[in-house]
Amino acid sequence: MARETTYLELSQEGAGAHKFYEVTVDGTAVSVRYGRIGAAGQLQSSSFPTAEKARAAAAKKIGEKVRKGYAPAVQGQRAARPVTRRQVSSAPSTARATAPVLWRFRTGASAFGIHVDEDRCWVGNQAGDVYTLSHGGEVLARYALPDGVKCLVADEFWIYAGCDDGTVYDLSSKLPFGAYDIAEDVDIFWLDIREGVLNVADANGGLTVIDHEDEFQWSRRSAGTNAWMVRADADAVYHGHTQGVTAYAPDGSGELWHTRTDGSVLFGWQEADAVYAGTGRHSVQRLAKHTGAVEATYRCDAAVYSCATSPDGRHVFAGDSSSSVYCFDADGRRLWKLRTGSGSALSMQYLDERLYLVTTDGSLVCVDASEAAITAAQQGSVPKAVDVKSAAALPVYTPAASAASVATVTVAPAGGIVVECVQRSGRLRVQVVSDGFEPSWNVQFPRGIREPGARYVVEGLHAASGGFYRVRGEIRRLV
Repeated sequence: MARETTYLELSQEGAGAHKFYEVTVDGTAVSVRYGRIGAAGQLQSSSFPTAEKARAAAAKKIGEKVRKGYAPAVQGQRAARPVTRRQVSSAPSTARATAPVLWRFRTGASAFGIHVDEDRCWVGNQAGDVYTLSHGGEVLARYALPDGVKCLVADEFWIYAGCDDGTVYDLSSKLPFGAYDIAEDVDIFWLDIREGVLNVADANGGLTVIDHEDEFQWSRRSAGTNAWMVRADADAVYHGHTQGVTAYAPDGSGELWHTRTDGSVLFGWQEADAVYAGTGRHSVQRLAKHTGAVEATYRCDAAVYSCATSPDGRHVFAGDSSSSVYCFDADGRRLWKLRTGSGSALSMQYLDERLYLVTTDGSLVCVDASEAAITAAQQGSVPKAVDVKSAAALPVYTPAASAASVATVTVAPAGGIVVECVQRSGRLRVQVVSDGFEPSWNVQFPRGIREPGARYVVEGLHAASGGFYRVRGEIRRLV
């Protein structure tokens, strides 16, 4: 039987996506390739008892995509989405001593994404790989995303990866789901998410805010370009670019303040009452959230690629373009400077006297930042760093491409919550069927797996302040 291939692209005007979907039937085998136009994409394969069942499964997949706006296309005619990869250099450190590194995990590509919480460490690299590790350095799982990871951000329980393909993936369930699709003309630099609302900073100095239904809310254009910083809280969205930091009202109603920093903002961090801007002119600056006033400046010896703080800003950390890491007290006094041993830190986070770095050589590095360890390192005594290896049998999770990718159940398990896809005012929404919830509220739910009339079982729902529910745990289709 002849091999049959159907190639589709999401190409209607204003779709806000830049993706392809290819289905190939070869006898009883069906393969699906999907991803950002211009990239190789992800590949999934299935086999069926007969060729007829294989063709029927392929037709169903194609129908799902056509209903979502995909259309037949000729591969190679449409240009790839414009992507700016951060150009960074890393010079040798001038520090006299090396940081006390406890363990190091090499991901295989330059890494920008990091998140560390009480349970585990996350790292995402430019190859699209996201790994989770224990605090002791054991590799727990791997996610293979279709394109390079720009950043990892947390929003309470939920973990998101912003990728070069314009998709923001929710990594909180067993399978990654595409949670947001960013318009193809937005060249993503950095992201932040708060209460399900996505804030996107871009190459042109723009700020775009997208609601929990993956629909446009508002945008602003700053006075600068190359916006590498965006942080959000209940009171404002803080946007850092070549002309400093600008704070906007959360609803987009206006600018609250603007502050010129020492130089172009290359990274941002926030605590309860302050935002921290790492600049190209060798400094981190602390700005008061309510006024924008510069409260302190932390001087480094080279351009600052990343920064972080211990709780409440008691200590401020910085990583520079010369492979050094610094620690300051809250007032700006430098306490120490050490070599990383793994290139320049492109992102960092502090937790429980440990400083975690992701670096230009693609490593996730765990540094013992306790006073005793730092003192010993300054005297030339450091532990032998453990070189963490990835287990061969490590599970690899790839994004759910469609409803067919989702596990199914015939009966809702005890404690499971049933939700249903419904048409409302021409839009496909998800609402709760189970008792005990507000039936008029929508559920934030992956668009890629929505089908009219389909029901799903979720492990939990969280009520967000915006008047909607957010899914927690695994999603399974009820059949």
